Amino acid sequence: MITQETIQQILSRIDIVEIVGSFIKLKKRGANYLGLCPFHNEKTPSFTVSPSKEIYKCFGCGKSGNSISFLMEAEKYSYVEALRWLAAKYNVEIEETETSPEYKQQQQVADSLYIINNFAQKYFTDALLNSEEGQDIALSYLKERGFRDEIIKKFQLGYNSEARDAFTKAATEAQYSVELLQKTGLVNIRDGNAYDNYRGRIIFPIHNQSGKVLGFGARIIKKNDKAPKYINSPENEIYVKSKILYGSYFARQAIDKADECLLVEGYTDVVSLHQAGIENVVASGGTSLTPDQLRLIKKYTNNLTIIYDGDSAGIKAALRGLDLALEESLNVKLVLIPDGEDPDSYVNKVGTSQFINFVNENKKDFILFQLGIALKDAGNDSTKKSLVVNQVAETISKINKTEDFTKQQDYIKQCSEILKIEESGLHALVNKFIREKVNKEENRVNRDQRFAEETISTDQNIPVDDDVVSLFNKDEMNERAMIKTLLEYGLKEWNEGLKIADYVFKEIEENQLEELIDNKDLIQVLKTYTKWYKDGLEPTVKNFLYYENQVESTLVAGLIDFKHQLSHNWKSKFDIHVPYGEEQYLIDVYSSLNYLKLRKIKKLIDENQKDFEKAVSPEDQMMCLQTHQHLKQMEMELTKQMGTVIFR
Repeated sequence: MITQETIQQILSRIDIVEIVGSFIKLKKRGANYLGLCPFHNEKTPSFTVSPSKEIYKCFGCGKSGNSISFLMEAEKYSYVEALRWLAAKYNVEIEETETSPEYKQQQQVADSLYIINNFAQKYFTDALLNSEEGQDIALSYLKERGFRDEIIKKFQLGYNSEARDAFTKAATEAQYSVELLQKTGLVNIRDGNAYDNYRGRIIFPIHNQSGKVLGFGARIIKKNDKAPKYINSPENEIYVKSKILYGSYFARQAIDKADECLLVEGYTDVVSLHQAGIENVVASGGTSLTPDQLRLIKKYTNNLTIIYDGDSAGIKAALRGLDLALEESLNVKLVLIPDGEDPDSYVNKVGTSQFINFVNENKKDFILFQLGIALKDAGNDSTKKSLVVNQVAETISKINKTEDFTKQQDYIKQCSEILKIEESGLHALVNKFIREKVNKEENRVNRDQRFAEETISTDQNIPVDDDVVSLFNKDEMNERAMIKTLLEYGLKEWNEGLKIADYVFKEIEENQLEELIDNKDLIQVLKTYTKWYKDGLEPTVKNFLYYENQVESTLVAGLIDFKHQLSHNWKSKFDIHVPYGEEQYLIDVYSSLNYLKLRKIKKLIDENQKDFEKAVSPEDQMMCLQTHQHLKQMEMELTKQMGTVIFR
């Protein structure tokens, strides 16, 4: 495991605005920053980042946390992987304690793949720029394609020679494992011999969001009908193709600034457009768009313009993934480059200004374009036309978010005019597809519910009393207020030589405090707090926020995100005015403790009342009466200390 000293070094350098801002667009609003939530679809920003508290909170979907939990949620990292990402970003050397052999092996594989890819990138770049073969074959080829030195270096392009095992020998001589080299796709093994997989190819490194090399794309230079034009890295622990867009590392800021993402098909398209000064561009790698790729785009903009070749293959490629883009609420446009050209060749042919003008003037609405293509293919065949109507209705049904209602109705109107059918008929068909999807989802939910009912035996038709719900909410709120008070003020002085944490533990022993708190997660936070405090570690909010136990970390993030004040019901019931806030933290501590004490006394009074009802002998009844008087006296004393009166 990573040592606490390393973790503290990482935490001391974290800037949550910088971390979150590298994934989504943030705008300053007062003391906080606001942006579109990356975890659910929204058009109105509700995702708030607080630099002072070092937390984020989405008021739409409810997700909250810190820099580490953000990375875990956004990138699907484990806690340790998120720490490693931060350590790499802030140049912190990681020290580790002993870990399980299995975990250590898993981590070593991922680290080794990154190290090997880094070695390979440097090797290929050196071969391109400094070897005779690289300069004569690969570099001259790139120069003929119009690529300048600065763009070649920016994208870290490289070359793998035609020799059977030149890279393999260099890598094994550098002590890299042949097994791991094979896992990266850089090396193949045949008949027991290892050889280079990318021989005679231009190498395009593929970077993650922090600029580390995840894998490679390799383009053949010489014509070879038997060999594929491109070879890509196989999927492994760090390279997952469905979550990657080539060039996204270099395009993020430009996409954010332009509020538009240009999507092309190939690596050279991206490089050429960047060289022309058009940097808000990424490539799908010639595959169908995936939900993860679309969400990656949506982190930066809602506007997607797809630029593909104008041939039939390019059109089909452009149309793939349309429904997914609509479901993500992206505004999708399509630009088809004239036949015989691709974005790479066309921008080199006409120049930057004309290319930009062409894109702006030739953007076609995705749905209407798809409809036009389908109608052209259908011709006068009535059966095919019926299929087209169903296809466009199903496509429009994907636009089913509340905020997109107007857009959906506009599409129904336009498409019905193009199809020359009644608008009401198309509207009904769209609604039919929406209902089918809703029914399918409801059936799934009902199946899950039936399974839960069969698995868990529960009493049926039990009425829920509003007062009971209110009571639970009140107790929960005050439990959270007590822990929040301890977290925020525990290390402050109560009086000379005594901290607030000491005072709290002195007033109510730890085991008693646990008895007063019903929420088990809050109890666990309290136990961790107590252990850290007794061990001499500071149980601060920040240390909890970056604690590896994500249940406790998330809970604490929620506690400090809102003002968890003592219940208003307390004031209405006991006529107690409770000030709350950092300026009066002594009163907050006092009030929180007294509420819990009163709550304990109330429970004891209730228990004593039950004992009195069961008592048979006069002695037992007298004992219960005396106990009741004693408990009521304690209750009155507590409330008098707060300047209140209890009416019997």
